[in-house]
Amino acid sequence: MVNNFKATLKAFSKNEYKKAKIFLATQVAQMMGRKLEEDDWTKVYCMAKGIPYTGWSNLHIDVSYKGLGVEQKILRVSGLRGRPIKSVCGTTMMHPAATRSIRIDDTKQPAEDVMHDIFRQYSDLIDIRTKKVREQAPNKKKTDIRIGWLLWEDSLTEFLYFEQPLEAPQAENYYAEWNETPPKGVRKGSRSLWIYERDTNKKRYSVTTSAGIKIQPYFDVPAPSDENLYYFRVQSEPLNSETIQIWVTSRTAKAIRRIIGNLDKNIVSDMIIKASKFSSTGNIVVSTDEDIAQPIHVTRKAFEIFKSTWEGVSDEHSAQLFLETLHEME
Repeated sequence: MVNNFKATLKAFSKNEYKKAKIFLATQVAQMMGRKLEEDDWTKVYCMAKGIPYTGWSNLHIDVSYKGLGVEQKILRVSGLRGRPIKSVCGTTMMHPAATRSIRIDDTKQPAEDVMHDIFRQYSDLIDIRTKKVREQAPNKKKTDIRIGWLLWEDSLTEFLYFEQPLEAPQAENYYAEWNETPPKGVRKGSRSLWIYERDTNKKRYSVTTSAGIKIQPYFDVPAPSDENLYYFRVQSEPLNSETIQIWVTSRTAKAIRRIIGNLDKNIVSDMIIKASKFSSTGNIVVSTDEDIAQPIHVTRKAFEIFKSTWEGVSDEHSAQLFLETLHEME
């Protein structure tokens, strides 16, 4: 749960950003198309910034290191229909459940009273987490508490990330109303608390009361020009009009190199075109080691053949299918 739009914060140095891209590419290659989880991104984030990775949990702040605290939230962007993920920049999005640590004692109370109580609870939660982060700070005083938003799409090709200050909203800046949804067919009726920003009348939170209390915050995605908005493309990445960069595990890259000699763009591209005339029937073995992803450059023509011939859930999956064909050709 966050308050209305605020300035973004610098999350990565140039070197950390480069590392984050490589580690994210590695994570995606290992996932073989499965759904992205909060733990996946938290792991990438910590590795990129040189922060000890302690695992993800919804019981405490996700990243806490030397006074820095980051609450990580990820959100799948669906319905792009071929549009780039940057098309959501400048829009307002809703997170389905930012926190489940809030309780409502009586849903029959006036909406404004419930809103004040929710904000009080949220403020207390932030204070508790800030205190824990402060305990790890070098001087036990200075803390930097943030919320990080990672947006991703189904193919795990493009990602957006940005951070903002994590602060409790001030009740005087908002007003609330109850929203009643009547029963429909077998579905029961429900009651939600809708909270609006006074200055703009924009909805900023929806608080569900059925099937457990959960806060659904609305947040603004920064413009593409925001210097603190980080864009990652970790699959099928166009480098120029003639070259596409695919990302695969180093294990797969080494296996391809062993068969065809090297990973020169023209040699790999020629082999893709040649191998496309064969069919692969081998079984794919998912790599479970932590080898760093490696980029391989191919021509645009070879890339189109590569993706249409070996239809995988990711660059790594397609590369493994291609590798199986190479084995058959030996």
